[in-house]
Amino acid sequence: MAIGLLHLHLLLPGCNSLKEKRRRLKPLLARLRREFNVSAAEADHQDVWQNAVILCALVSNDVGHAQRALEKVSRWVESNWPDVSVTDDRIEML
Repeated sequence: MAIGLLHLHLLLPGCNSLKEKRRRLKPLLARLRREFNVSAAEADHQDVWQNAVILCALVSNDVGHAQRALEKVSRWVESNWPDVSVTDDRIEML
């Protein structure tokens, strides 16, 4: 069994409040859960307006599958979510 964790460091330009930040992240998190069947949550920088760390977790019976699936999530966020910029991404396999 393999557990994969994807750490996405995001920049949210133009966010002027925590309320606006939550309003922009909530649909992203819901879409990640629905499209990729991963667990997703904001994991760090909760009190910073223009930065966020999203953590996505995936359990699989194959390490390679988990790695590829999380790489796909990262690429999807970079290319399909225009109001955020991915500044760093890291995949960790447990």
